Amino acid sequence: MTDPATFGARLRAHRERAGKTRPVLGGLVGRSAEWVKALENGRLLPPRLPMLLRLAEVLDISDLADLTGDQSLPVASVTRAGHPDVDTVAAAMQRTTVPVGEPTPVDVLRGLVDQAWALWHRSTVERTAVAAVLPGLLAEAQRSARRLDGLARRQALVELARIYHLAQLYLAHQPYPELVWLAADRAMLAAQNADDPAAIAAAAWYYAHVYRGANQVDAAEQVLVDAAGLVDPGAGGEQLARWGQAQLGIALGQSKAGRAGKAWRAWDAAEEAASRLGPKYAHPWLMFGPAACAAYAVTIETDLCRPGEAVRRADTADYRALPSHTRRAAALIEAARAHMLDRGEVAAVHLLGRALRESVDTVRHQPFARTVALELSNRPGTVGEDARELALAIGVMG
Repeated sequence: MTDPATFGARLRAHRERAGKTRPVLGGLVGRSAEWVKALENGRLLPPRLPMLLRLAEVLDISDLADLTGDQSLPVASVTRAGHPDVDTVAAAMQRTTVPVGEPTPVDVLRGLVDQAWALWHRSTVERTAVAAVLPGLLAEAQRSARRLDGLARRQALVELARIYHLAQLYLAHQPYPELVWLAADRAMLAAQNADDPAAIAAAAWYYAHVYRGANQVDAAEQVLVDAAGLVDPGAGGEQLARWGQAQLGIALGQSKAGRAGKAWRAWDAAEEAASRLGPKYAHPWLMFGPAACAAYAVTIETDLCRPGEAVRRADTADYRALPSHTRRAAALIEAARAHMLDRGEVAAVHLLGRALRESVDTVRHQPFARTVALELSNRPGTVGEDARELALAIGVMG
């Protein structure tokens, strides 16, 4: 049995190392600040395995033994399920030589990249769908960016950045965390070499994801602020969407740090930009628009540990307005997280089930969904039965 006092001391040390307050940590795992305090003070026994795993994920702890003092258990072995094709995609990412052959014309390359993004958004098994084309597209884009000249080369570099963004999404929550960083870095380098402000702004959005995941909130904000300064929101259309998405990224970082005022100021700027683009607007591959802003508002309220507001926003969001299976599934998972914060276990299981119908891959590879399904599978009655079915479907129970 883990010593409660020792566990509490370890938890506090890791929380402080990560720069998180008790309310912030509580919000990120669906509990209150008082609950975190009771754990740290030893007034509560250490939680069960699923919650321990959620704490470890949020605090960027790779081995559960660092938190519990018990025998080693790699956190990723439970929270991260490797996709069957991940080794093939990883090999393509790790290749250092430029593939031989003739470059692909830019208009053809752009069409192929558009098709790959359409696969990602329209499939209910998006990782499986894009894994079939990612290695080949990486090779084509790398070859074209190296062998073309002038404007055509810069345009090929923009498409190469978009392929790296897609690779980053595929590799998220997989057993290759270093490749997520590599994809983000290569995308930013390609966008900068293209000297394309809109491409740099998109690269900043994805780079900020990995910074936030590593608890480097200020670094995430800086890359977004720098990129937002390169685009003109007054130009409308594409530049306004890229600027608005940068504001949305800033809001997500500020809420993760527990800075409510700054988070909502940035979200207001993003929402105003989205409204200027039209009530039904959604960027064709970034998916920025009014529906995305509404969905991310649920994340912000949950991260700020405001369960009432989080649930209110979750219950009034129009998830069907998100024209992407994977984005709808991700938003429904965030809605489930809001209800878990509010002790709404029945609603949480229901929402995770809805998310699974939208995208099997999104739920199967999302750490929160995996640990909550495992946690709730021990509940008596209907909640436990439904959670066990969910856990079986996403592969966390045999």
